Amino acid sequence: MLAADPGASIAAIATEAGVDRRTVYRRFASRDELLAAIYASRLDAIERAIEDARLREAPVAVALHRYVENIITVNRTWPVDLTRMLTDDTVRARRDASVHETDAFLRRATDEGLLRPGLPEGWASALLPQLMHLVSRERPELSPAQAADIVVDTLLHGLGAS
Repeated sequence: MLAADPGASIAAIATEAGVDRRTVYRRFASRDELLAAIYASRLDAIERAIEDARLREAPVAVALHRYVENIITVNRTWPVDLTRMLTDDTVRARRDASVHETDAFLRRATDEGLLRPGLPEGWASALLPQLMHLVSRERPELSPAQAADIVVDTLLHGLGAS
């Protein structure tokens, strides 16, 4: 609901969840506290997705597919935009750490020949999240694995070394 309407009220959120708004207020003192919990849960899921992909030690092609599949699952489970919360230093630091980990992996993918060298700095890092968000939204009928196949294929044929 918050993905479609970031300004949704607690009453609307409660109705969508099938609970009374007082139930929501018993758990969260304010709308901001609810949003903070949602964003923290999304960040937790992203961190687990990165860890599970084993970006530093798994073979690059395997890690790439696993990472993309995991993030597509996160995007579908937690379809909220973090930009509203990036004013919070803790959220920003956690998000930046995840971005740093992914950027290091994409440099590794380039160094190992999976991605073509010589592209503008940060291009793969900018493109990959967009592809994952696009397939998450536009192809909900695909399983995360099928969606990851499309993203990885698109990334490699657009940026691939061969």
